[in-house]
Amino acid sequence: MQAPDIPIRAVAAAVADAADHALALWAGGDTRVRQWEKKPGEPVCEADLALDAMLRDSLSAIDPSAGWLSEETADTVHRLDLARVWVVDPIDGTRDYLRGRTGWAVSVALVEHGVVRLGILAAPARNETWIAVAGQGAIRNGQNLAAGRRTMLQGARVPADHLPRVDQDLTMVEKPNSIALRMAMVAADEADLVATVRWGNEWDIAAAALIASEAGAAVSDALGQPLQFNRPRPTAFGVLCCAPGIHAAAVDRLSVRARDILGGG
Repeated sequence: MQAPDIPIRAVAAAVADAADHALALWAGGDTRVRQWEKKPGEPVCEADLALDAMLRDSLSAIDPSAGWLSEETADTVHRLDLARVWVVDPIDGTRDYLRGRTGWAVSVALVEHGVVRLGILAAPARNETWIAVAGQGAIRNGQNLAAGRRTMLQGARVPADHLPRVDQDLTMVEKPNSIALRMAMVAADEADLVATVRWGNEWDIAAAALIASEAGAAVSDALGQPLQFNRPRPTAFGVLCCAPGIHAAAVDRLSVRARDILGGG
């Protein structure tokens, strides 16, 4: 992959260093890092903060002009005036990280004028590195990725622990805690559909959204609208990532629930 204005190798090396550090602290699943809750139901650990600091130092050195948006750093309006912004989740899937499971990843995206230009996921416990450059496709461990060609929603593979009754026509597959990895599964044709109907944060999905779309998947919010990044409030209502042939049907099913939650009837 070549992109003259984006130092991909330097960014990938910085992400790999952070991922290696997270893996060392994780110690093969026997993690002993200090942990607490930012608020009820939102775990965080000292590894999250250590990686956040590592990545901010290394990525800011690569592009000092870029702003910063991270799950573990207090947000400021400064980023809104900048053309480029690093969007980072130091450990996406902290629950799996703390439980000694492999479904976590380091997620880094470079956003320019609201569009993701570079996305990298490093999942060292799974020996996986995912990279996408806008307009140049997506790879995992050097292999090109292509989303599936499914055209029927019924039977679609969904990373899930359980399915509500209305979705029993779907097929469950392994569910990593990291939503970024679940979206990457769609990019690799290991799942057909990932969907949420709740407010989510840009840092959870920015890198994975580019990886999935560059692999040919359809990516939108829960109402089927395009995702935008580096917004004043860096959130979106839901995410829908799926094989392109089932996107319209998935929007039809999901948007009804989304509008109910949003109060639109």
